[in-house]
Amino acid sequence: MENQIGKLLVELSKSQDHEIGDGTTGVVVLAGALLEQAEGLLDRGIHPLRVAEGYERACKAALAHLDRIAHSFTFSPDDIEPLVQTCETTLSSKMCAPARRRVYKCTARAARGAERPRCGAAWGGTSGTWRRCASRRCSPSPT
Repeated sequence: MENQIGKLLVELSKSQDHEIGDGTTGVVVLAGALLEQAEGLLDRGIHPLRVAEGYERACKAALAHLDRIAHSFTFSPDDIEPLVQTCETTLSSKMCAPARRRVYKCTARAARGAERPRCGAAWGGTSGTWRRCASRRCSPSPT
């Protein structure tokens, strides 16, 4: 059984990496914690379907809470600083220090549709990654 769970966690990590390109450790840690809690419930005789239903209800409650605490921010083509700050929060663990601010600004401009890479790189869709061109010159240019 543990080997099957290990395989499941590996597949979960691969799926997260393929779809999002980040968060593999977090998704495995979360899944491990959920499995650990489920084990205790199963040991108490609770049916696996009931455990799954409970997780579904908890997921719905968590999503509803996120909707309640979410906030919007406004930005304009002349003031993308709110987008830059969001990029900074999101990408901070993935960037080397010297290039961070430049990458944050480039990402913010790309998110609002003002820039595309000069090299012709294309967004990988569901893979969540940039497909690089052969030249690897992925500096932005205004559209």
